[in-house]
Amino acid sequence: MLVMVVDTATPAVTAGLVTVGDDGVTLLDERVTVDARGAGELLAPQITAVLADCGKTAGDLAAVVAGVGPGPFTGLRAGLVTAAALGHALALPVYGVCSLDAIGHRLSGRVLVATDARRKEIYWATYTDGVRDGEPEVAKPDAVAAALAGVTAAAGEGAERYEAVLRLPITGPRHPSVQALAELAAERILDKAPGETLTPLYLRRPDAVAPGERKPALQ
Repeated sequence: MLVMVVDTATPAVTAGLVTVGDDGVTLLDERVTVDARGAGELLAPQITAVLADCGKTAGDLAAVVAGVGPGPFTGLRAGLVTAAALGHALALPVYGVCSLDAIGHRLSGRVLVATDARRKEIYWATYTDGVRDGEPEVAKPDAVAAALAGVTAAAGEGAERYEAVLRLPITGPRHPSVQALAELAAERILDKAPGETLTPLYLRRPDAVAPGERKPALQ
């Protein structure tokens, strides 16, 4: 089964094409561009490019997989809207995967996975042998460092950025990979599970706020 995989939860704008079968997931092609503000412009051309490189068209796809974050509002929204639109246009099932899970996938031991949440914060979760211990959270790195009993390593660009605060050796990938995202959705794909509504993990309100009610000039 031919599957398109996208993720824009981190500065790495990612699109890739895989096959999913009983023998596992095979990566055919991928495009990854690190540009924190470029998801809206880069993702669609990357999808077109990986299809063209593999001699495939969108009509050959059987499913779409999307990283659902956590991630900053604007970038994450671009990826999820694109994935949902592709699925809707082609009547394909769409499956969501926590983007932190894709970084923590297959890591051994107890590991912190952290990505940059901006505002001097990180999105984070801990993993034991690749399985997430609890729900993803957002917090200041020093607050996270105080809650890491038993954690022996860290992965993700947030962990690298705040390595001096977290005081953990860095391991694993910086960003979610196409391979890991597809592997985490493979069982649903093979079972031909119903497509899902993509629910973004923002974990906090967007930076932009609606303007308040105007006050009279004369009071």
